[in-house]
Amino acid sequence: MATTADFKNGIFFLFNEHPCQLVYFQHVKPGKGNTIVRTKFKDLQTGKLLEHTYGAGERIDLVSVERRPYQFLYPDESGYNFMHRETFEQVHLDKDFVENADLMKEGQNVEMMVWADNEEILTCELPSFVELEVTYTEPAVKGNTASTNALKEATLETGAKIMVPLFIQNGEKISVKVEDRTYGERVKG
Repeated sequence: MATTADFKNGIFFLFNEHPCQLVYFQHVKPGKGNTIVRTKFKDLQTGKLLEHTYGAGERIDLVSVERRPYQFLYPDESGYNFMHRETFEQVHLDKDFVENADLMKEGQNVEMMVWADNEEILTCELPSFVELEVTYTEPAVKGNTASTNALKEATLETGAKIMVPLFIQNGEKISVKVEDRTYGERVKG
C-alpha cells in the first residue's frame, strides 16, 4: 500500500475503482492546518482529466499497467483488429475506443496500455507522428495569397482530412502530428 508521499508524475493508481495516471501533483502547506496534495490525473477508462485533493500521507492503491506493442491489421464493421507484435495474439477494439483512428493504416504500429491485474485494455495510442500519402489536394495557384502560412485541405490515404501548406502536391508523403492532427513535414524517400 502506497501513500501520497509516493506520488510521481506518470504513476498509476486506483481512484473510485478506476485506474488513473497521475499527470500533476503539488504539496501545499497552508498557513493553518495539515499539508495537502493537489492532483490532476487521467481516468484511463473514461479518458477524463480529473482533479482531487488528498491529505498528506493518505493511502492510495497502486495499479500495475503495462505498455504492449500491437500492429493494426484491418478494420471491420464493428471496430478495429490488432495483433500483438511478439505473441501474435489478436484483439478487437470498438470503433469509438481508438482515438484518431482515421490516421491508422494497415500495418501501423500502436501501443496499448493494459491493466495487468485483469488484462483489460485501457488505451490504444498511435505514435506521435505518422507518415501518410496525400491522395488528393487542390493545386496551389501562384499569387493567391499574401501570407506565407496559408493552408489548404488535403485528403490522406486513410481518408482523413487535414490542413497542409500550399506547396504540398498529390502523391507526396507527409508526416502528421497525431495529437493535434497537424502537418509536420514532407517525408523524403
